Amino acid sequence: MNATIVLLLVLALGLVSWFTARARARLLYAGRGSMHSMPQYHAWHVVLWVVVPAFVAWGLWSAISPVLIDQAVLNDPAAASLPQDPLQRSSILAEARSVASDPTFIGFSPLSTQLAEPMRAAQARFGLIGAILVGIVALAGGGYAFTRVRSRFPARTRVERAVMLLLLGASLLAVLTTAGIIASLVFEAGLFFKDVSPIAFLTGTHWSPANAIGDDVDANFGAVPLFWGTIYIGAIIAMIVAIPLGLMSAIYLTQYADTRTRKVLKPVLEILAGIPTVVYGYFAALTVAPAIRDLASSLGYPNPSTESALAAGLVMGVMIIPFVSSMADDAIAAVPRAMADGSLAMGATRSETIKKVLLPAALPGIVAGVMLAISRAIGETMIVVMAAGAAARLSADPLESMTTVTYQIVQLLTGDQEFNSPKTLSAFALGLVLFVVTLILNIIALRVVKRFREAYE
Repeated sequence: MNATIVLLLVLALGLVSWFTARARARLLYAGRGSMHSMPQYHAWHVVLWVVVPAFVAWGLWSAISPVLIDQAVLNDPAAASLPQDPLQRSSILAEARSVASDPTFIGFSPLSTQLAEPMRAAQARFGLIGAILVGIVALAGGGYAFTRVRSRFPARTRVERAVMLLLLGASLLAVLTTAGIIASLVFEAGLFFKDVSPIAFLTGTHWSPANAIGDDVDANFGAVPLFWGTIYIGAIIAMIVAIPLGLMSAIYLTQYADTRTRKVLKPVLEILAGIPTVVYGYFAALTVAPAIRDLASSLGYPNPSTESALAAGLVMGVMIIPFVSSMADDAIAAVPRAMADGSLAMGATRSETIKKVLLPAALPGIVAGVMLAISRAIGETMIVVMAAGAAARLSADPLESMTTVTYQIVQLLTGDQEFNSPKTLSAFALGLVLFVVTLILNIIALRVVKRFREAYE
């Protein structure tokens, strides 16, 4: 049976149990006024006993039922001609499963079409069994909880404890997800560093994974040009554009613009954050990069390329202006009005007040916005793919094509790749370095914010 139908069934049982338990609790509550918990807490307690065991049962059945379905298909006479090799048999069963769920799917093996009907019948049968099992578990849990609807039963305590466990699980999920990402990166990067020296990887200046064959592997995995391209495009060129424009926009919107102008300009400015990065990539590749090439050619630059670090960095800087502007806007607006009034009362001009009072007091928020923008910029991929090029080059010329860590990760992990080769595993090493750099930037931002917040509180 479809998982959506089971979900609707469980939710319907939960809704019915909520009204039933609340009605019974109201009958107990009427005329007494001595119940431990309000009727709605009893209702939610019954709902928890209906929904949670049902979902647990459905999860366990979803893990067990594929094995039972495959076994039922193998017992069918149509499966007598299946090969004895386990890998081939699993492949044919997977194709039969795809044909059973989508009749338009065409498998490579004719046996998959023959087994599609037994597979579909087994799925329907065990799906129905699973739905019945879930219904029985839900009714059993609801029946048990319904017997606990009593005047002195601490339903409120139980419900609040369940909500606390739910919130704890949500917070642990984020922590465990981060831990899983780190563990996967470290494990795969460790496999890479078994074949390639970490020193050669972090200090080498030649990047050519396609030529990493034979004993001279270390010489082709020098990632310094990738690190330089990432910093040069995302943390230098883009920041030269984003920081002044974002900060000046925030100062104008908070200190000089009237209410009507602010209501128009601020949403328009923040629209930049909602534009898909692929649109920025098209804009960089089709408009900005050719304009820079033509300008460089008119100024006498020899053979300018259409792909350049400058084109990618300029468009990336425009993209992250809202990150700097919004954070700086909020930080400046949060500065107590008394500080600015005191400066103006002492005879300072508005520009002097902004420079010597408001900006230092708002520095923690501004730094946080800048660090967030840098982290966003060094993780950008589409703009680099479409405007900066793929050349791993160690150069300070902004008109030359360059590549970044994120672009190389995409190149190394797309297509038909072998995950046991140093070429593919190098993507995980690059991802680990990018993760560490982003972490260091966040730590620096927190330190700066903490230091200046203490100074101006």
